[in-house]
Amino acid sequence: MTERQLANSQLGFLDYDPAPESATIARLQPSYGLFIDGKFTDPAGHEQFASENPANESVLATVAQASVDDVDRAVASARRAYTKVWSKTTGTERAKYLYRIARIIQERARELAVVETLDNGKPIRESRDVDIPLAAAHFFYYAGWADKLDHAGFGADPRPLGVAGQIIPWNFPLLMAAWKLAPALAAGNTCVLKPAETTPLSALVLAEILQQAELPDGVVNIVTGDGATGAALVAHPDVDKIAFTGSTEVGRLIQRSVATGDKRLTLELGGKGANIVFDDAPIDEMIEGIIDGIFFNQGHVCCAGSRLLVQETVADEVLRRLVRRVEQLRVGDPIDKNTDVGAINSAAQLARIQELSAFGESEGATRYTSSCVLPEKGYWFAPTVFADVAQSHRIARDEIFGPVLSVLTFRTPEEAVAKANNTNYGLACGVWSEKGSRTLWVAERLRAGVIWANTYNRFDPTSPFGGMRESGFGREGGRHGLEAYLNV
Repeated sequence: MTERQLANSQLGFLDYDPAPESATIARLQPSYGLFIDGKFTDPAGHEQFASENPANESVLATVAQASVDDVDRAVASARRAYTKVWSKTTGTERAKYLYRIARIIQERARELAVVETLDNGKPIRESRDVDIPLAAAHFFYYAGWADKLDHAGFGADPRPLGVAGQIIPWNFPLLMAAWKLAPALAAGNTCVLKPAETTPLSALVLAEILQQAELPDGVVNIVTGDGATGAALVAHPDVDKIAFTGSTEVGRLIQRSVATGDKRLTLELGGKGANIVFDDAPIDEMIEGIIDGIFFNQGHVCCAGSRLLVQETVADEVLRRLVRRVEQLRVGDPIDKNTDVGAINSAAQLARIQELSAFGESEGATRYTSSCVLPEKGYWFAPTVFADVAQSHRIARDEIFGPVLSVLTFRTPEEAVAKANNTNYGLACGVWSEKGSRTLWVAERLRAGVIWANTYNRFDPTSPFGGMRESGFGREGGRHGLEAYLNV
């Protein structure tokens, strides 16, 4: 019996035998080039970098490092495709391709889930049940809009912008690609997509799907690389629109870069979401909602409920049950179907989580960390809860982007709103209460783009998502997501 199994048996918890998904399903190539003009091609400088599995630090594949010249080729391809092909297609024809992409994603869902888990570190359950189905759903949803743009509320004849440069993060690689590509293509734009340096593989498998769907050459181009590749895309004079999801720091740089030109821009940046719990909230559902709000995808979520605000009268009970529930979370091999919390995406991100957690202890917060046994190889951080947190603490102000929860208390709804709004961010919040009137009163006073009631981290392609203040501007998803790619 392992140390964890012995501890669980003493606590009366159930344990599970390993149930790994087969990594061979991924069928990854040993190396990938850039996807330009409908085919894979070598970068101009033949430079490559490794994409590794964060759970064990093994190399999954080598990937091309795109140069400024490569980005120029991709943009030129997108411009040709826009001028000669895509701008001349009808909405019905564009919908045909989007539906086809969505169906192929569904057909290859198991493979894509394994690729995403290997490259990102998130549990296979999340890739399988959330990321891949939602990616397909976004293509399905926007396929339905492609021939109905005249009825979307943006005027009688809305026109596409042209070439869209799209830069996506490493926390939801395939899903973020779908969020960006589907509305842009439905609106009639062509795209140059730049995936994150640490998680490029699902985007490159998506390139294979675009070939399989017979999407016209150049309509979507995918350039891989580091920040220099993204900067070249942002600065390119023939790009009409930049859509970026990532850190607030990089978002500021992008905004400065495009400020003197006429590029359209949308930014979905960081967050420090508040999950507000009132004393009448259903405690069992609420505990699970808190867990999902912060430990889903190892806390690598911009809208994560990383600040828990609990009404004082129930704070002790909520903390007791929360710590007990954290102890039950299964941490380990992401490819195991029983795993709840997987690997941290990179060594750099792990170092940041460790640094900010150390600040939490040094500033006087009380730390509760799961006693789980972490694997020896890879990048791992045990789920952690900090109690006795003050608003001045760094763990209450800075985005940690990891499995770390800060717990604060409040007495009145007014105090809860004031503490929730005491942040530079404004992406998402949650409110837990059985009283609808109280929930609505609080919700209309919260300064955040997305507010959930008695749930957290619920996404749907029909619903707009986006932030305010240092969490960015613009919306993705729903009818609102089309506006960012139309000349209205």
